[in-house]
Amino acid sequence: MRFLVDAQLPPGLVVWIAAQGHQAEHVADLGLAAAPDRSVWSQAVDTDAVILTKDQDFAQRRALSAEGPPVVWLRSGNMRRRALLNWFAQAFTGVVAALEQGDGVIEVRQR
Repeated sequence: MRFLVDAQLPPGLVVWIAAQGHQAEHVADLGLAAAPDRSVWSQAVDTDAVILTKDQDFAQRRALSAEGPPVVWLRSGNMRRRALLNWFAQAFTGVVAALEQGDGVIEVRQR
């Protein structure tokens, strides 16, 4: 599975996802850190990637359309990188399972 990590998430998430056996790229590595959402969306479509984001706009756009890349919407407050990685690691198996079932939007909430 391929993930496109959005700008408000740390690049370390790419390394962690790769260590789990998946492909991942950060928008900053692709020159898209300041790009409009439509450019990030197009990149995900072109590369068959899942958008991993904290941006509600991607989740809403995908929820309103039967087409487009899957979106994993991380719903958390601000936290340090290590805390974010630990929190996401706990949810990752469920996220992958939902994506494999064909879910278009997966919302992951901080408890």
